[in-house]
Amino acid sequence: MADSTTQSIIIGASPERVAAVICDFPSYPEWSEAMRRVEVVEEYEDGYASQVRFTIDAGVMADEYVLAYAYAEDLSRIEWHLVAPSKMQRSQQGSYDLQGHPDGTTTVTYTLEVELSVGMLGMFRRKAEKMIMDTALKQLKRRVEAPGAAH
Repeated sequence: MADSTTQSIIIGASPERVAAVICDFPSYPEWSEAMRRVEVVEEYEDGYASQVRFTIDAGVMADEYVLAYAYAEDLSRIEWHLVAPSKMQRSQQGSYDLQGHPDGTTTVTYTLEVELSVGMLGMFRRKAEKMIMDTALKQLKRRVEAPGAAH
């Protein structure tokens, strides 16, 4: 059974700028430490990725998997799910919800649900999920707020 975990962070940029960084999948290895390779496998007619292959190595967990993406028309929500089970995961689904504020900042809410193929004690899995989410959000914030980041 997969548990869902949610975390939020405020990023000093517009939702459009945050979405541009999230949707720039081939650049993930430049700023996301665990990502070794990210490749867009299929695109929608509008050019947004519909399927993306990830190769990750997070020390304790190395895996390769394909996620299918769907987008809200205004990119306020970007969601995904695992296309087929991988070596480490039975299922994965998640989303980024972007809420802009009048001061030009964006609250990014990251929700992730993963069912692993390998057994892991609940407390260790929750600790690993929290670390993954903390790292993902902090690295996203650092990338978006960096001078010269995608606009």
